[in-house]
Amino acid sequence: MSGNTNVVVIGGGYAGVMAANRLTQRDDVTVTLVNPRPDFVHRIRLHQLAAGTGDAVVGFREVLADGVRLVVDAVTRIDAAGRCVELASGDAVGYDYLVYAVGSGSADPKVPGAAEFGYPVANLEDVQRLLPVLGAAPADAAVTVVGAGPTGIETAAELAEQGRAVTLVCGGVLGPYLHARGRRSVAGRLAALGVRVVEGDGAKVTAVTRDAVELADGRVLPSAVTVWTVGFAVPDLAVRSGLSTDALGRLLTDETLTSVDDDRVFAAGDSAAPSGQPLRMSCQAAMPMGARAADTVLSRIAGERPEELHQPFAAQCVSLGRGTGIFQFANKADVAVWAHVDGRLGAKLKETVCKGVVKHLAEEGHKPGGYKLHQLGSAAKRQELVRARAAAAEGARAEAVPTRIG
Repeated sequence: MSGNTNVVVIGGGYAGVMAANRLTQRDDVTVTLVNPRPDFVHRIRLHQLAAGTGDAVVGFREVLADGVRLVVDAVTRIDAAGRCVELASGDAVGYDYLVYAVGSGSADPKVPGAAEFGYPVANLEDVQRLLPVLGAAPADAAVTVVGAGPTGIETAAELAEQGRAVTLVCGGVLGPYLHARGRRSVAGRLAALGVRVVEGDGAKVTAVTRDAVELADGRVLPSAVTVWTVGFAVPDLAVRSGLSTDALGRLLTDETLTSVDDDRVFAAGDSAAPSGQPLRMSCQAAMPMGARAADTVLSRIAGERPEELHQPFAAQCVSLGRGTGIFQFANKADVAVWAHVDGRLGAKLKETVCKGVVKHLAEEGHKPGGYKLHQLGSAAKRQELVRARAAAAEGARAEAVPTRIG
């Protein structure tokens, strides 16, 4: 049945696909997904693609509902007043409602030489640029991974397990999110793989050259290939379109994920900043947010009051090669606690999560409305966390203002 309400979803990542699939619950809604690639990128497997141990590309028809129209193009501007999105091809697509789910990518590195000689792994095109460089490097060539968050740790472990000589430069502590117990476990596994871990304030990278990485304490690490995993940024589409964003460029919304500027525009995933307090960038947040944004749209169409965002974080899982991993538990505020599962069971749990992500998306495509994880947790708890973080931020700003005497 042809619909009479047009919903456009920008971005075919975890949040965008979930939202698009869920929106097909109504026969009177036409859903268009605009994405610059013809395939779905399973981003949490990109480190495997880089190391040659797995694939990270899934055909959209494996995860996207048949009723979703896919437009392979890039959105250059959102015309909120005219309710249409302008495309790089010169075409435009009109909408009644818009879901903004453009995701994130590598931040522009400020370190001299990092943009020229460092290779990020934040998206498919990044990895495709890295692969021939790794392929041309001798097997014993020094590989330096800069950044010790989950992406850096996973990439370092994966490459080391394939026999590469890897140094992981933390620029601080290893795995900042992890609890101390979990950090020790990860450090032990990296050591067993032969990864040299460089930590501490002196380990901040000050320059990257064609064949070396220079550190703040004066050390120069030989590096035939430098993998850069420091920092993420979001596309500037919302900024260019005149919509309100936070300092990073994430679209500002209320707790129903509705834009603070326009009640026809909604955001989900890494590019959303509900109440100015965004959730951790992750598929764990993106898919529930995609479902919540879709539910908000459907509520608006039905003339009903939409529910507010819940925050169902429970853990962070990190692979350490193909046979080992860590499943780090967290509390409701998304702060790591002492409990974790590591070793082979940790790897199995991480693999279950990776497979489960695609499974959830595909199931929502086949039976829209079946996904329920975004209903876990509590909207009240989320509001409590938002207030606490806002108060802490205000306190920090107050402390930063010098007191005038006399």
